[in-house]
Amino acid sequence: MDDTDLRLIALLRQDARTPAAVLAEKLGVARGTVRHRLQKLEDAGIITGYTVTLRPEQAADSGIRAWMAVEVEGNQTRAVVAHLRGEPGLVALHDTNGRWDLLAELRAASTAELSQVLERIRLIKGIRHTETSILLATYR
Repeated sequence: MDDTDLRLIALLRQDARTPAAVLAEKLGVARGTVRHRLQKLEDAGIITGYTVTLRPEQAADSGIRAWMAVEVEGNQTRAVVAHLRGEPGLVALHDTNGRWDLLAELRAASTAELSQVLERIRLIKGIRHTETSILLATYR
């Protein structure tokens, strides 16, 4: 994946229904290029589907939610963030201070799917260490 692929995925994460012509304009490429890249990302299994995002209180029982604290090696934060933004299981990503450099909110349909998300993230170059907690309940 190159920078254009990562930017395309980021745009789709904001609105997966964005027309190819609009994506092409925002990326500064031809519409055919967008379609070709989408097909390539789908064929490679990087894009595995398109989904609807619900408000958390509406989707409380819609799978497993987890928080992953991430420690980044050296000055690799930008590269790690760029790769994480392309991760389909990522709901939100936060830059933090303290022991952990990043805090990732994850969502998966099952424990098996969460395991796959965690494995993909742990393989990202520049990640030194992670710690994951599964969300059990939310109190207001």
